[in-house]
Amino acid sequence: MIIDFHTHIYPDKIAERTINTLMRSAPDVKVYTKGTLNALLESMENAGIDKSVILPVATRKGQFDTINKFALDINNNYKNLVSFGGIHPDDESPEEKLKFLKENGFKGVKIHPDYTGTFIDDERYIKILKLCAELELKVVTHAGVDPAFDVIHCPPQKARYVLDKVLSETGIKKPFIIFAHLGGIYVYEDVKKYLLGTECYIDISCSFSELGSFCDTTENDVVEAIRIHGADKVLFASDSPWNDQKSYVEKFKSIKNLTDKEKDMILYKNAEHILS
Repeated sequence: MIIDFHTHIYPDKIAERTINTLMRSAPDVKVYTKGTLNALLESMENAGIDKSVILPVATRKGQFDTINKFALDINNNYKNLVSFGGIHPDDESPEEKLKFLKENGFKGVKIHPDYTGTFIDDERYIKILKLCAELELKVVTHAGVDPAFDVIHCPPQKARYVLDKVLSETGIKKPFIIFAHLGGIYVYEDVKKYLLGTECYIDISCSFSELGSFCDTTENDVVEAIRIHGADKVLFASDSPWNDQKSYVEKFKSIKNLTDKEKDMILYKNAEHILS
């Protein structure tokens, strides 16, 4: 069993345009599928992945209805796909919008501080995170560098401040925030200092420099992070279409310094717990 906890797709009519726009903003980044639903399903079959979590990104205010209708259609029609919802920090009435997602069976939301130009410790994001904690919605956030931007809107220091604040002010005792990309692209030393060992999840997307052009962490770093953070709080993830799912599966399975139990937890058991 394998669950990929970090993938992206776009509606067919805008997928090619969206992919091209994103690649122009980060020309060194490769793309491995066409970014469509069918392309993801083909990639999953080729990689032996049983389920993928799709993470839509609201890049501007007012996209909530369109993005989440597409996501809801996926959830209602594909048993091997789970789409989170998307929300922008400028969206009005976040209480109502997040309640709508909860009532319609969504397991969580994706936020992307860089694409919204909003730091993770902004009061709007803190409000969203608190609401998600209370509604038992998981939150996946991009963390660290994004190759399309010069500013890091979710660095480990700010991530730790927000994590501590939200957990203490809501009284939540279990992790519900997932910091993508091993806690932060290109900031691993600060991830070790501020995030590893805390009550959050991390995913391993964009974590093997051997497989991608926009990260600097290695297999040894991934193993170290798992040892420090705990295998029960790490999720297998690829960031498809920006990384190749099959290569990610093969690379992770080939790691010799992890036990079979640890691999199973990361490949699917932790994700199953979150999605149950």
